[in-house]
Amino acid sequence: MSAPPSLKSPATAAFLASPRLAVAPRAAVLGATAQPPRRLSCSAAVGAEARDLEVMSAPLDWAARSVGELEQATDLDTFCMMALSPLDGRYFRFIKDLMPFFSEFGLIRYRVLVEVRWLLKLSQIPEVKEVPPFSEEAQLFLDAIIQDFSINDAKEVKQIEKITNHDVKAVEYYLKQKCSSNPEVAKVLEFFHFGCTSEDINNLSHALALKEGVNTIMFPVMIDVCSAICSLATENAHVPLLSKTHGQPASPTTLGKEMANFAARLSDIGKSFSEVKILGKFAGAVGNYNADVVAYPEIDWPKMTEEFVRSLGLEFNPYVTQIEPHDYISKLFNLFVQFNIVLTDFDRDMWSYISAGYFKQIPKAGEVGSSTMPHKINPINFENSEGNLSVSNGLLCTLSMKLPISRLQRDLTDSTVLRNLGVGLGHSLLAYKATMQGIKKLEVNKVRLDEDLEQTWEVLAEPIQTVMRRYGIPEPYEKLKEMTRGQAVTKDSIRKFIEGLDLPEDAQSSLLKLTPHSYTGEAENLAANIWNVVDLKSGFKIK
Repeated sequence: MSAPPSLKSPATAAFLASPRLAVAPRAAVLGATAQPPRRLSCSAAVGAEARDLEVMSAPLDWAARSVGELEQATDLDTFCMMALSPLDGRYFRFIKDLMPFFSEFGLIRYRVLVEVRWLLKLSQIPEVKEVPPFSEEAQLFLDAIIQDFSINDAKEVKQIEKITNHDVKAVEYYLKQKCSSNPEVAKVLEFFHFGCTSEDINNLSHALALKEGVNTIMFPVMIDVCSAICSLATENAHVPLLSKTHGQPASPTTLGKEMANFAARLSDIGKSFSEVKILGKFAGAVGNYNADVVAYPEIDWPKMTEEFVRSLGLEFNPYVTQIEPHDYISKLFNLFVQFNIVLTDFDRDMWSYISAGYFKQIPKAGEVGSSTMPHKINPINFENSEGNLSVSNGLLCTLSMKLPISRLQRDLTDSTVLRNLGVGLGHSLLAYKATMQGIKKLEVNKVRLDEDLEQTWEVLAEPIQTVMRRYGIPEPYEKLKEMTRGQAVTKDSIRKFIEGLDLPEDAQSSLLKLTPHSYTGEAENLAANIWNVVDLKSGFKIK
């Protein structure tokens, strides 16, 4: 991220113009062995003991480090104020953790990762004698290029791109320059990007960004939202609430049961995420390994590239053109859209409950609700969430519908569209955090809930006419309709009606004890048991 030229102060200009910040020499890059070997901070790490590119379980500390570098940039506030996207400006602090994965920096870093891993894979193929197995020292050197990759390294790539006018080729040239100092790697520099088309690198980079970004940043916040709604359900399982169907008083429920409905829906969608397979291809210019077969006809290239793609923690797609067709991205984003639709429903209901006075909002010191009406505490968090869910779904639907379409063996329309993966997800992340903030401000107003229930005794018409049906009293529905529809119904009038019915004594006694507050059926039990239904452990993960 760089500041617009017109905004650069002298200090900012010097910071941005410098190809690298002054940093201590990196011993691993220079081939020294003084530093202990570190595991890679990504799912495609090569372990010290396992050189077959097995996926290692390691924290993504590179992502946190890159966010820290961004926050320390000179005059960041000025740049954020001038950003075209509110995600990069006003809302930067809410979505910054997503930036390492889906920014230009993130894409360049993943490209570097794939290129380096492919060179390591080639060194493990016996038939590729021109790339012999690397020593431990050379492997540490290559690992460190990924481990220590920084925003300043990405700037070096961008400087090269100004000359090449090709982003992937710039990465290849960057790696050749970077590795020329290592005697072993310097001998095989031309095997960077061997047999690859740019899309072989790009599709794996986007796939890794999606898998790691969604698992690491998106899902934890989505789980938090579900957990918070579950807590609302269990804590208020017993609190009676007047239902509204068509906006009119209906059979009572409990506040907790209505929260449980949303928790169950969101959890169910969460389970489906684990069914999505993040796919990758590595089959060359038109998907047939043409150049690879000419160079090394004795190698089983489909098998070899499948091993490589799977070593990165991705599933392999053997039937492709120049591009991986992106169908999996459509499946993934359609699930986000579905989750967002349910959460929009939740936001709107919460807005309505606040409007009806069922919830109070805890005031925040110094916060202003209205510029002219001092008394107001507006439900801004739920409104902000609803708005961003709408923007997100518009983008995610566009991506889902466009990406699987590519003319013949390849057109370039997907390339620019794919740069918006993080934009669609960013608006979702912003919305989820807004919903969480809204939930934290809530305080149940039981007095207001009781008032509405006390004023709607007509809702007991349903159970009364149902009991009348059981005991054979003719035209029960019609009798209750005549008594209640458009009429003022009170506790006394309901009681008088029940006492006039020819019912068994126990049935009549039961009806006389019934109140709008107690007529909630199994709502309390359903809400109290929501954690038996919601599964936040096996869902919300991409394997």
